[in-house]
Amino acid sequence: MQASHTVNLEQLPALIAEHAAMVGIHETAVFVVDLRETVLRQLTGEGLGADDGGEEFTVEGSLPGQAYQRVGLLAEPGGTGEGRGRRRWWVAITDGVERLGVMRGDTDTDDEVVRQALRDLASMIALLVLSKRSFSDSFARLVRTERMNVAAEMQWNLTPPPAYAGHDAIVGAVVEPAYQIGGDAFDYAVAGDTLHLSVFDAMGHDTTAGITANVAVAACRNARRQGASLTETSEHVETTLIRQFGTSRYVTGILADLDLVTGRLTWINRGHPLPILVRGNRWTSELACPPAGPMGADLGLPVTQSSDQLQPGDRLLLYTDGVIEARDAKGEQFGHDRFIDFVRRHHSGERTLHETLRRLMAAVLNHHDGRLDDDATVLLTEWHGGHQHRLTP
Repeated sequence: MQASHTVNLEQLPALIAEHAAMVGIHETAVFVVDLRETVLRQLTGEGLGADDGGEEFTVEGSLPGQAYQRVGLLAEPGGTGEGRGRRRWWVAITDGVERLGVMRGDTDTDDEVVRQALRDLASMIALLVLSKRSFSDSFARLVRTERMNVAAEMQWNLTPPPAYAGHDAIVGAVVEPAYQIGGDAFDYAVAGDTLHLSVFDAMGHDTTAGITANVAVAACRNARRQGASLTETSEHVETTLIRQFGTSRYVTGILADLDLVTGRLTWINRGHPLPILVRGNRWTSELACPPAGPMGADLGLPVTQSSDQLQPGDRLLLYTDGVIEARDAKGEQFGHDRFIDFVRRHHSGERTLHETLRRLMAAVLNHHDGRLDDDATVLLTEWHGGHQHRLTP
C-alpha cells in the first residue's frame, strides 16, 4: 500500500508481483472485467489499454469466470511450474460486493493460511485498482469492448459504483445498452441511517437525453445534500430542468429513502413504472403511489409521498420500462412477469444479487437479439435488517 501511492495503473502488475512473491504467491496476474461483465482481460500495464500481450477469458465457460461469478477462490486441477509442484489459484477481486475481476496466483502449499493470504492479496488489489481507475484512460479502454457514445460517456462518469454493501443493505445496478446509453440514470447514497435511491428515465435516446438525465441527477443530489425532502427534491429537479430546457425535456423517476434501522421505505413517483417488492422468493407486490407528472413537464400535479414497511430479506426493484418492453424477433415483450420470475428464480443462496443482475440483463439482451431499442436499467436493493453478516459471500 505504501509503495502504491505514487504509481499509476500501468505499474500495478509489477508492484503486485514483487510484493506477492515475498509471501510465497508467484506468477500473479490481474484480470479486470469489462462493463458488460462478459470477459476478463489481463492488466499487463502495456499499451494504450494496459492489456497488450495479456490473456483474456470469458466470464461464461472458464475457470476464472467461475471464480468471478461465485465470488470465490478456485484451484486449477493438477500442478503448475517447472516441477509441477505448485498450485494455481483464481480469486475474485472485490471491494465489498463490487466485483472488479479476478487474480491468478501460484503457491507451493495448500492450506488455510495460504488461502487466506490469497484472499487478502485480492482485497488489496481491489483497493489499488480503485485508487487508480478514476483518472486512468487506460482503465477506461481496458473495460470496453465496443465504441461508446457521448451520452454513455457522461452516464458512466455520473453514476455511483454498480454495487454496494453496508449497514444491513445491498445495492446493485445494471444499465444497457452499456455503450449507447441515452437517458437512463440511477443513483444511490448513504447518509447516516438513510439509504437514498433514485432511478430516472429522460425523454429521448440521444446526447440531449443524456444531458437531461445528468442535470436531473445533479439537481437531485444538490437538493438532497441540502436536507430537502423527497417532494422538495423532485420539485428542485423540475425547476432546474425547466430553467435549462423549458418544457421540451423531462424525466420520469422514482425517488426513495430507506431507513436502514427500521426498514421503513418512503418514496414518490414522478410518472415512472412502480417499484416491485419481492418477499421470501414467494410473494411479489407492485407498490402503489399516485403518480405526479414527469419532472420538467410542468404539469402542476400534486406530489404524494408513500410509505411501506420492508421485512428482513426483502428485495426492492426500481427499473425503467426498457427492461420489460424489450421485444424479440416476433414482437413479444420480455414482460413484467418474466422480469419478476427471473429475479426470484436466479437470486438464490447460490448466486449473489449482482450475479443475478448480470444474468438478468444478459437474458434481456438475448431476448432482443443483443440490441435494445430503449435504455434498460435495474436498481435492486436488499435489506437484511440486523443481519449484517449476510451482506457478502
